[in-house]
Amino acid sequence: MSYDCVPSLQRGVDLVVVRENEEDLYAGIEHRQTPETYQCLKLVTRAGCERIVRYAFAYARANGRSKVTCMTKDNIMKLTDGLFHRTFDEVAREYPELKTEHQIIDIGAARLATRPQSYDVVVTLNLYGDILSDIAAEVSGSVGMGGSANIGAQAAMFEAVHGSAPDIAGKGCANPSGMLQSAVQLLVHVGLGRHASRIHNAWLRTLEQGVLTADLRTARAASTLEFTDAVIANLGTLPQGRAPVEWADETKPLAVEVRPARAELRERVGMDVFLFHAGSTEALATQLLHVAGPALELTMITNRGVKVWPAGHRETVCTDHWRCRFLARGGASVEFTELHALLGRIATSGGDVLKTEGLFRFDGQPGFSAGQGA
Repeated sequence: MSYDCVPSLQRGVDLVVVRENEEDLYAGIEHRQTPETYQCLKLVTRAGCERIVRYAFAYARANGRSKVTCMTKDNIMKLTDGLFHRTFDEVAREYPELKTEHQIIDIGAARLATRPQSYDVVVTLNLYGDILSDIAAEVSGSVGMGGSANIGAQAAMFEAVHGSAPDIAGKGCANPSGMLQSAVQLLVHVGLGRHASRIHNAWLRTLEQGVLTADLRTARAASTLEFTDAVIANLGTLPQGRAPVEWADETKPLAVEVRPARAELRERVGMDVFLFHAGSTEALATQLLHVAGPALELTMITNRGVKVWPAGHRETVCTDHWRCRFLARGGASVEFTELHALLGRIATSGGDVLKTEGLFRFDGQPGFSAGQGA
């Protein structure tokens, strides 16, 4: 939120970013697989998507918000981000009174920076939400102004939007507003709205008095301690330039229920085998064609996601990490024992297997992406 008494890049900002906070790229599953190649796995679950999307809509309804915006990158990541987008569309039908929209994250982030007034509640995945929350705080005054809440089914944790900022630790110039706003959210969450209002209004009055830290003004900036002392001195006072805040007591945390997963027919149809290979594409393809066996067919080789065989382009820059796709011939399903045997044949031929990914159909639909350029 922006405040008239605080210098900001944008005025009239009043938005909430709701982000998933346990999965996505922040699951922290990383590996170095070759001298040149590192990977980070992006995990997105149906339950994780539904839980956060339902929370965003429930929050909007409970707090008198009028619109929920979903941001993803499902034009590229059609399966992971696509799941989040589909879940958003499904849940949105249960809230007909709320306006909804979807935006691709890159243009959405740009518009949030230049026209944040057009947003109300934004719901998104973990990494995107981390970035958007800092953008929203910065354009409305400072990243040091924003508080955040991590709400779980059994527990909650509250912290400032920003990180620990070790570069300014001990210098007395940090803005304590983010921590104060987080404390307000904590008190509201546990049903102590009267105490939350007392702190919130004292903080607003302090801002009105022009007591601002170094992230908000360069001349006559208040230190961390001076700002905190001013808030303490203002306890019991109300802001003069805007309506006082009145948080309700005994606020009940939002309850979100995730529906059971729908049963689907799951069929194993092949495997992506990732190999360390320092030679040419043609040499690798020749080697693998000889070991595919009667039940499996080598259908594609990619390098960094780009198809390089068959019919690749000589201009494609290749590194030492290759994805080799084997599918059951004729669109059939395949037993894992056949895939295990394939790995043995690859190893015997001198192939250096790094990892594998099973390829599955779900209710007849492929559960894997095509290679870029395929």
